[in-house]
Amino acid sequence: MAERLSALDAPFELNYCTRSRRQAAFLERISQSPYAQHVHLNLDDEAPQQRLHLQDLLGRADPGVHVYNGGPRGFMDAVLFTARSNGWPEGQLHCEFFSATPVKLATDGSFTVQLASSGRVIRVGPNESLVQALGAQGVQVPTSCEQGVCGTCLTRVLEGEPDHRDMYLTQQEQAANDQYLPCCSRAKTERLVLDL
Repeated sequence: MAERLSALDAPFELNYCTRSRRQAAFLERISQSPYAQHVHLNLDDEAPQQRLHLQDLLGRADPGVHVYNGGPRGFMDAVLFTARSNGWPEGQLHCEFFSATPVKLATDGSFTVQLASSGRVIRVGPNESLVQALGAQGVQVPTSCEQGVCGTCLTRVLEGEPDHRDMYLTQQEQAANDQYLPCCSRAKTERLVLDL
């Protein structure tokens, strides 16, 4: 993202937080990049004054400024909590989860999915994802993470109520119930009709 913003000559600041230089990826590439002056390295095992201070960084929301946040869940939660506490609008906060914990409930049952393009109905068992059920029937859906964090498999919902278990859609997008990530989510209704 930093390389793209730099190529576009767009203003940005990159705060790179890690435990130590030894654990930091791409340090040499970043230090030799044309955007190196926009990068602030924050290392847990070095001087306290160079560490990231979220309250200072996110003390007030500036119109048109966006926060793109990625990393371990605890770190991301701290960034979002600080930003929200300081009045940052949800539309200016963005997250990229690197992995997700699958949500499996004892109450998970079967449900059916109708493919709008063909009318075909496919049953999804309690121990399989919709992507797996579709694949078993020869219907391929593009996927990448298969954990609900990347959005590659995002599909429109035409009928029914999804049981959202992803980390990609915002709460507002999930509440609209018109999009769905079939790699990890299920259904609250017996039947979903999807734009497939």
